[in-house]
Amino acid sequence: MQRRQFVRGSALASAAMLAGSTSQAETSGNSAVKSPTDSPFHLNYGIHDGMFENHAGKDFIDQIQFAYEHGFRSLEDNGLMQRTPERQQQIGDSMAKLGMNMGVFVLDKGGNGANSIASGKPEYQAIFLDACKKAVDVAKRVNATWITVVPGDFERHLPLGIQTAHVIDVLRLASDILAPHGLVMVLEPLSDTPDLFLRYSDQAYAICKAVNSPACKILCDMFHMQRNEGDIIPHMDLVWDEIGYFQIGNNPKRNEPGTGEMDYKNIFHHIYQKGFRGVLGMEHGKSLPGKEGELALIKAYREADDFPIS
Repeated sequence: MQRRQFVRGSALASAAMLAGSTSQAETSGNSAVKSPTDSPFHLNYGIHDGMFENHAGKDFIDQIQFAYEHGFRSLEDNGLMQRTPERQQQIGDSMAKLGMNMGVFVLDKGGNGANSIASGKPEYQAIFLDACKKAVDVAKRVNATWITVVPGDFERHLPLGIQTAHVIDVLRLASDILAPHGLVMVLEPLSDTPDLFLRYSDQAYAICKAVNSPACKILCDMFHMQRNEGDIIPHMDLVWDEIGYFQIGNNPKRNEPGTGEMDYKNIFHHIYQKGFRGVLGMEHGKSLPGKEGELALIKAYREADDFPIS
């Protein structure tokens, strides 16, 4: 028997015991009978490379298959633009066979704080727009829609309004590149460091309104927003019409739902009731190591996603 089949069968059996999975696995000696897949979640959660490597192995393709069998229907890949075109195509083909969706990948402009378009420097603007052109081809290989964009560092020698105007100007040019291909850059306010230009949801909202393009929306990373703003649901509602994408992570420690102060069952229910049916990226770690941590993650999502629908 192939190792991949054995790993998958064992994982499904463990998940059934720990997480109340709908899958059933039967084993006899060295053989395993492949069980039905778990039902999809109410919302569309997107895994990351490495999230299920203890069960499925290091190969991201095998992890994608494992995730599908446990009800996940999307993935996101921050480093997609740094993979070879051949590997990008393999990932895209694997998702297509399973009917899965690609969430965000990060615009490769040199790092979150690098080449800041808030500075107004023509060389940074050129790097940003060139990355947008390259992202079009990458997106086609994996049938992606959303691209994470971080404008870069705050420029302390320039007034905030001038920096904001610089960002709006570049994002309008980027929208002209992306919109004809149906692509959407999602602006991510971050809490990693106060050196970053974009940190708040209202700031991102004002920029999106000024850019005024379907190719420019907000990435609401709820971990970062909880750290920077708190009061997550009211802040979300204030900018709702410009949100294009969500990411998940509890606070503190940025792990799965149920491991911190944020009530994700209530948050997910609110997002569902508001009508969002896009991807929510699982951009977080695991509270426990090894296979135990992976099964605990699946259980956490089953519990947080178990809200009433009407």
